[in-house]
Amino acid sequence: MTFHPTSDDSAEQSSTRRIAAVIYNPVKVERDDLRSAIAADTGSWGPPMWLETSEDDPGAGVAAQAVEARVDLVIAAGGDGTVRAVAEALQGAGIPLALVPSGTGNLLARNLDLVLDDLRVSIDVALNGVDRTIDVGVIDLEREDGSRDRHSFVVMAGLGIDAKMIENTNEELKKRVGWLAYVDAITRSMRDTSQLRLRFQLDRRATQHLRAHTVIIGNCGTLPANMLLIPDARIDDGLFDIVFLRPKGIVGWVQIWWRVAWENGIIRKTKAGRKLMGETKDLRALEYDTASGMTARFARAETIQLDGDTFGKIVAFRAWTDPLSLKVRVPREP
Repeated sequence: MTFHPTSDDSAEQSSTRRIAAVIYNPVKVERDDLRSAIAADTGSWGPPMWLETSEDDPGAGVAAQAVEARVDLVIAAGGDGTVRAVAEALQGAGIPLALVPSGTGNLLARNLDLVLDDLRVSIDVALNGVDRTIDVGVIDLEREDGSRDRHSFVVMAGLGIDAKMIENTNEELKKRVGWLAYVDAITRSMRDTSQLRLRFQLDRRATQHLRAHTVIIGNCGTLPANMLLIPDARIDDGLFDIVFLRPKGIVGWVQIWWRVAWENGIIRKTKAGRKLMGETKDLRALEYDTASGMTARFARAETIQLDGDTFGKIVAFRAWTDPLSLKVRVPREP
């Protein structure tokens, strides 16, 4: 739905003032709150175009309308699913994407070091910030019936326990306690001891065979609760950082948790901590690699998640980076 200005000189203003499209998830965001925050900081911006997501269209369809209308900016107010869908539509369009983090994970916002819980600050960055270009991941999914579909993601794709955690998350609990609901979900997911069996290839290297509890294709690496899953991931380097979780028993899982939550998430975030720890020893339970593309085929159908939403079961995929194909709005340097 488009919001039309009512003033008599609106036509003249619209020809000289920039226009933003506000795409919002009505389940996550109150439109009146958004309207008030934007009205307080319009500056050189004209009345915005208002577009609401729905269950049938989580954001890609309305974002395509914004692209067709040639707006100057798209503001996405919603959770990770809304952001992913809008980013997919804006990929390669040259229109900046600004975030109003309104979900549980807010994964892209975390990885861009944006403020998560201040609506007016988010709107100020959207309307007055600067643009940064980042990579987008593209993935072709092959289903059990042989059909294929293509999607984009900005944070990470995951299979195994990572995807099962998303699938097992209690939505009511998530509304009450936020990201802590994932702790409950991952505890229940770890009861499933089955492993992924896959044949995969990174770029043009030799094909490998592997058993793993989880495979993650990361465009960036920060998770909720200050956990840093992929410390070397860069959102604009044209590469994926690929993670294989292969723990043996409870000791392996403790090693993974210690590395991700404590060493990466806390100690290595400071210069003094990095100097104190020196070089980090590799863990067999937590293996990393990098590539600009990955193909994989599984022994059986497996669930996949993209940026925190499940996308059903697949038997194979082909993923690659689309370097610097998305503009995002970030704060100006002080």
